[in-house]
Amino acid sequence: MNLKHGYKYEDLFESSKLRDLAERFYEFYKKADPASFEIFSKYKASKGEGFTEIETSNIVINSARYLDLFTVDFFGIKREADRLKEDNETERKILKVRSDFMTKRVFKKYKAADLANMNFSELDAKVNIIKETLYGKFSWQTDEEKATAFMIRDLEEQEQHFKDHLEVMPNGFIFKQALARKSEESLTKIEQEETLKELTANFVYKDYKNPEGTLLEKRTYDYLKGTVELIQKWCFARMHDKAAKLVIKNWVLYKQPKSVDYNHLVHNQVETPGIPEKIYGEEDTLRRRDGFKLTDKRYNIRHVMGEVEYCVFCHERSKDSCSKGMKDSEGTAKRNPLGIPLNGCPLDEKISEMHTLKYEGKSVGALGIIMIDNPMCPGTGHRICNDCMKACIYQKQEPVDIPQIETKVLTDVLNLPWGFEIYSLLTRWNPINVKRPYELPYNGKNVMVVGMGPAGYTLSQYLLNEGFGVVGVDGLKIEAVHPDVTGGIDENGKYIFPKPVYEYKDIQDDLDKRIFLGFGGVSEYGITVRWDKNFLKVEYLTLARRKHFRVYNGIRFGGTIEIDDAWRLGIDHIAVATGAGKPTIVKMKNNLIRGIRKASDFLM
Repeated sequence: MNLKHGYKYEDLFESSKLRDLAERFYEFYKKADPASFEIFSKYKASKGEGFTEIETSNIVINSARYLDLFTVDFFGIKREADRLKEDNETERKILKVRSDFMTKRVFKKYKAADLANMNFSELDAKVNIIKETLYGKFSWQTDEEKATAFMIRDLEEQEQHFKDHLEVMPNGFIFKQALARKSEESLTKIEQEETLKELTANFVYKDYKNPEGTLLEKRTYDYLKGTVELIQKWCFARMHDKAAKLVIKNWVLYKQPKSVDYNHLVHNQVETPGIPEKIYGEEDTLRRRDGFKLTDKRYNIRHVMGEVEYCVFCHERSKDSCSKGMKDSEGTAKRNPLGIPLNGCPLDEKISEMHTLKYEGKSVGALGIIMIDNPMCPGTGHRICNDCMKACIYQKQEPVDIPQIETKVLTDVLNLPWGFEIYSLLTRWNPINVKRPYELPYNGKNVMVVGMGPAGYTLSQYLLNEGFGVVGVDGLKIEAVHPDVTGGIDENGKYIFPKPVYEYKDIQDDLDKRIFLGFGGVSEYGITVRWDKNFLKVEYLTLARRKHFRVYNGIRFGGTIEIDDAWRLGIDHIAVATGAGKPTIVKMKNNLIRGIRKASDFLM
């Protein structure tokens, strides 16, 4: 690993080096943007106190942009990070077609009654000729949705160019001859196609605002308008054709937010007419279990960016209820029609701000924002929590799928070279977290955390950053991980640093083949195929690497070890994090003898 600024990998586990690295970031930020840094430095000095919510949002967003630049340069992964941004930008271009063309020129223009005058087979034949004649080099076989979006985008751009030239003529408009020639050449090709003759026949030439418009320019403009209208009808008819709509079923281009009916949230079908109780789920939403394999592989970048585009970035008006909750005039959380309080994210995660960085393609900066309030974010996100969605500003239609976005931000970073190391570093060093920008040195005090479930391992993370030593104990079996990955103490009592992980896949497991690590409590034993437990392994390894963290399994507090034992072993404080659930005790003689298992044993 070749880190910048003279740092060695081992330095990333030393508190004093992390403090120096934070100072280097602040110097970098100040040099790059003095005005922004001056505001940030005041924010840092006050530890975030005294600033309005909107001011705080802007400060966090601006500082995260520079955290992204600094971290990418520090790990030497600019090329890979730029590629990630390019992919992000490509998806934004596709989604702009959804907002500008599909929503405004297709969904709003046509209704079901218009289908009587549309023959999809005929429209499809004509559009296929346009594809082959003008856009044959597009990725129709590998990514038809992208090719369709880029075809529409190109035709709209040409149409708008001629409209500006002939009808609008805005101040400063320059007629691009190269673009005009491209359009005129397309017209020549289309005129040779008998099937498309209506696109170039029966033109009605108007007296456009620009008196200098030539006959060819007018003909080209009319051809472009006709072609775009043909594409509009084709797009609409495609939604209603039995075979064609299966192709576009999961296309983001066609996704429209659905209204939320709180009296009909689960859509079932009656199996036997006359017996309304005999129901089954819709085939479209059926996902079969396959052993312990992951059956929900999360959104891809296109679907995630579709959700980011859908977000209105309401932090700009301090209306980000996904984070802060929906309050009434007295400051009490409102309730939805089901009576559920809309408290928003219980961690106060800066969600809308994170979306802003993701929208810009700065995934490392977006992760930095998440980890200000949620450093153990692999344990949240998709399939784990959705309080943010419940309180989303969209209450009468589908909410933004925030957990999918959060998880995609995390996986984007993990899949970069040294991605696991970047996440791991941000748990110990996050200079835009002004309340704790880096872990403090060991203070000599030790805390025993009883229970290594979500509460226990999250508490351990915060205690370690405050300088405490942490001894985690759990009654379950926790498997040891190879010291190459975690580091550890050798025979002479010397700490051995872990080896850096270059690719995330090197520590990933196939979920149907993995050995249960035992770490994570309910996260390990209570959640099966619906969640990727490699995220749990990321958290386990991140904590196991900390110099002042030890975990011991098979320890029952109050049995194997008691309070007085803990004091004798040098423990200064005991934190009990054993979960809120009560065990189910069956009222039966000898119900606790060896070999007897109850339901709660499998949901611990």
